[in-house]
Amino acid sequence: MSEEVEIVDTKNWRELEPNYSVKIFLTIFYSLMLVTGIVGNSVTIRVTQVLKRNGYLQKNVTDHMVSLACSDLLVLLIGMPVELYSAIWFPFTSASGNTSCKIYNFLFEACSYATILNVATLSFERYVAICHPFRFKALRGKRTSALIAFAWLVSVLVALPLLIATGTQGHIPIRSNTPVQNLTFCTNLRERWVMYRVSIFVAFIIYMIVLICVAFMCRAMILVLRKPLGSSDGGTNGAQPKHESSKVKTARKQTIIFLGLIVGSLMVCWLPNQIRRLMMAAVPKSQWTTSFFHSYVTLHPVADSFFYLSSVLNPFLYNLSSRQFRDVFVQVLRCHLTIEHINKRTVQNSHAASARSLQPLLLKSLRRNRQSRSAISQEKTPPTFTTFQTQSDSGVVSGTQTLSLTEEPDLNLPNIEVPPETEI
Repeated sequence: MSEEVEIVDTKNWRELEPNYSVKIFLTIFYSLMLVTGIVGNSVTIRVTQVLKRNGYLQKNVTDHMVSLACSDLLVLLIGMPVELYSAIWFPFTSASGNTSCKIYNFLFEACSYATILNVATLSFERYVAICHPFRFKALRGKRTSALIAFAWLVSVLVALPLLIATGTQGHIPIRSNTPVQNLTFCTNLRERWVMYRVSIFVAFIIYMIVLICVAFMCRAMILVLRKPLGSSDGGTNGAQPKHESSKVKTARKQTIIFLGLIVGSLMVCWLPNQIRRLMMAAVPKSQWTTSFFHSYVTLHPVADSFFYLSSVLNPFLYNLSSRQFRDVFVQVLRCHLTIEHINKRTVQNSHAASARSLQPLLLKSLRRNRQSRSAISQEKTPPTFTTFQTQSDSGVVSGTQTLSLTEEPDLNLPNIEVPPETEI
């Protein structure tokens, strides 16, 4: 261990910086993610407002989606420019002061956990609406605003210790009390190590609890929606309404698909960043070896790229889970809205459906009239006319018709002389 500490003391840490080509690649990649995330989340906010105004989206779902998009926007705007400068180009030199470092860590942590807590509150509200619909109606009102405020309040409380436990500080070896090699970067403070460690572990526990709870709520909603409509045991505690339409059921299935995709992206994209944070909380920096520090520096840009990717992916997940959202998203990008209000569209569809339903009725009535007319005409025709008509048309007389004609003994037919063919 003493040899590793000596290596740490004499090591030139700037040799661990990414090379120039890696910095260029990460700069281009971060810039593309930043532009895509800003445009995608901004358009998402606009699309949710359009869908709510035209009756396609409920107000409570709209509020949750807007809050989630705002937290993603703040994560991208606050984190990516600072990360690009301090973690990629100048990882061991902090040009900002101690106060700006504290504010940055606090805001970034708060906005990050606001994202995952907004997913949790949206999942909880959809869970209550699907599995406990009567309780959902009883709790209507300011419930959505309270849930969103709760999510942001908890995220602020989670990030609050970082105002005290972080700041600008250089590398301090285990046998020294002052930084060496004039290294200064925004990190956790040595004297606040216990507070920082507890904060990181508590945040990780909240992250795992949210993922597990959302997964269980999605499973419960899927089980409810799989049961047939109007079943006596549909829904938890038999609370599924019998009048639920197939369109409502389809919309709820889309919401569950969206929540499942969001949870999957959070689990995959946040996991490398959580591992990096646990590395910082597991071992004090004064005890870091060269290999440990090298692993951390290598993991840092990869973990941050996946972390920011989760904020960029959310608009694409909206488009993937809902065709209506995708159509309006394209219309907003083109600055040409053609969507109609749901009531007007329903009236047009009902008129078209009624017109289509009248066509077979008219055809059936015309056929019946023709059949009735032909039957009446046949009843009014004398039987002798029918017999001779049949004989003249077919050229062959049936046995019954022959009997009816030969049973008349008094019938005297005049002798008609037929002229030869030459006379004709």
